[in-house]
Amino acid sequence: MHFFHVSLLLCAAILSPLLAFAQGDARAGFVKSDDERCQECHGPDGNGDMGDGVGNVGKFPKLAGQRIEYLLKQLRDFRSGARDNDQMAVMAKSVAESDLLDIAAYFSSLPVMHGDGDHKDARQQKIRTLYAQGDPSRNLLPCQSCHGEAGKGGADPNVPIIGGQHIRYLQKQLLEWRAAARKNSPGDVMSQAAAALTDEEISAFSDYLSRQ
Repeated sequence: MHFFHVSLLLCAAILSPLLAFAQGDARAGFVKSDDERCQECHGPDGNGDMGDGVGNVGKFPKLAGQRIEYLLKQLRDFRSGARDNDQMAVMAKSVAESDLLDIAAYFSSLPVMHGDGDHKDARQQKIRTLYAQGDPSRNLLPCQSCHGEAGKGGADPNVPIIGGQHIRYLQKQLLEWRAAARKNSPGDVMSQAAAALTDEEISAFSDYLSRQ
């Protein structure tokens, strides 16, 4: 066999396990996410319908089908303190990096989150236009340019899927971005976007996106 072909085969043999590691092991992640009690809050199906013990379903975000790159960034931000959440900081600091990768791979491998599909709310046409086109008069960029149509994901894998996320969680995050209580978006883009939104628009965005 030609030396060049042998070299390619050797490279493939070396790189294959490294590539597999870079993507994580979803099957191992299912077991690890159970062992680390991730499923207690986010659910074994990743849809976060567990509630907080007093009936408040929607406190914990859906992770089902979320981009693995985004999940890993958030876990690392919880670990470093770039994103503030005491419960998640403890979890992220106590779990090995390779286990975080497998756990993220598991939740990312699940069917993508979705809402109830009810689009009858009268506010939705206005908010859909704002989502798709933004508002240049307020320097508000189109949300769709990053998050994709109906919040189902754009070109950048580091930007989350938000279509189908819990309404309560969406609203809380937008309010925290606006109040600068959350500040870990690349280029501070979310803080700038949320700063331009009214309470009514935050409520309407959360409602619209949660239905997707």
